[in-house]
Amino acid sequence: MPPLTTTATPSSSVSLTRLLAVGSLVGLIVLGLAWEMWLAPVRPGGSWLALKVLPLIVPLAGLLKNRMYTYRWVSLMVWLYFTEGVVRAWSDVLPLSRALALLEVALCLVLFAACAFHVRLRLRNAAAQHPTETASS
Repeated sequence: MPPLTTTATPSSSVSLTRLLAVGSLVGLIVLGLAWEMWLAPVRPGGSWLALKVLPLIVPLAGLLKNRMYTYRWVSLMVWLYFTEGVVRAWSDVLPLSRALALLEVALCLVLFAACAFHVRLRLRNAAAQHPTETASS
């Protein structure tokens, strides 16, 4: 009988998806703050819309600690920011604001894909390490 606890090193694919997820999340936080405070705020001097990045700070610790549950719910939450990016890319008048909105959309797509692949790879790796016993016993 194999031991119940094993120390497996994460595959390079899992590490890459983790890096992409954390990087794109940090990118969304920095973009949101810079956009609403300095680059193209709704009102001159910055706006309260910069507070939209606060919910993005919450999952950062979970992603850094590699918590599977965080990857799952972030892949759902990111669609709110994707929607904001699409709406603002379509409706904003300033070309810079439209470009920032498209960047937000791109970061959201990277974050979603990274989270989805990360969860999938980790579940596949877990299933390979602990295959179910057959009915032969």
